Amino acid sequence: MIIEGNAVLSDDLKEHFFVCNLEKCKGACCVEGDLGAPLDQNELPIVDQVLDEVMPYLSDEGKKAIQKNGPYILDEEGDYSTTTINNKECAFAIYDQRGILKCGIEQAYNDGKISYKKPISCHLYPIRITKYDHYDALNYDQWEICSDACDLGQELKVPVYKFLKDPLIRKYGEKWYSQLCDQIEIDKEE
Repeated sequence: MIIEGNAVLSDDLKEHFFVCNLEKCKGACCVEGDLGAPLDQNELPIVDQVLDEVMPYLSDEGKKAIQKNGPYILDEEGDYSTTTINNKECAFAIYDQRGILKCGIEQAYNDGKISYKKPISCHLYPIRITKYDHYDALNYDQWEICSDACDLGQELKVPVYKFLKDPLIRKYGEKWYSQLCDQIEIDKEE
């Protein structure tokens, strides 16, 4: 276990390797699972704000799902997630020319239309955060659909926390990430 600031991180984040391999998985994480992308409460008004700019990027099915259900839903556990198309892919998922699922929100961001990259839960994947009263628990979500990412990460020797440097900085800040790296290096020497 690694403790940095108000976050408790599983040792898996330094011990396991991971590099997304979209050529192999085709963006399966945008389709698989019970719900859409988890959303933090503070992301709801942002999704509402960028929706008009993002809609032109979406599939007809995605647009219809959002028009019918809104851009996000409240689940049985009181958490928000993006709307899905027929309980499958995220309504914001779009297919590129090669049949790979990508994020319509992120595409609008990449095109300079909005300043919000995508839900932090997507950016941080395969890390999942469980919020407690006084800290966040960061755990590595091992999933069969990501086996190719694990293989590529192993081949390239990229631990999960290094692969997710940018989203970890986005969530917790540059200083926090630097201190995390320092702590992991110290742990290696001991």
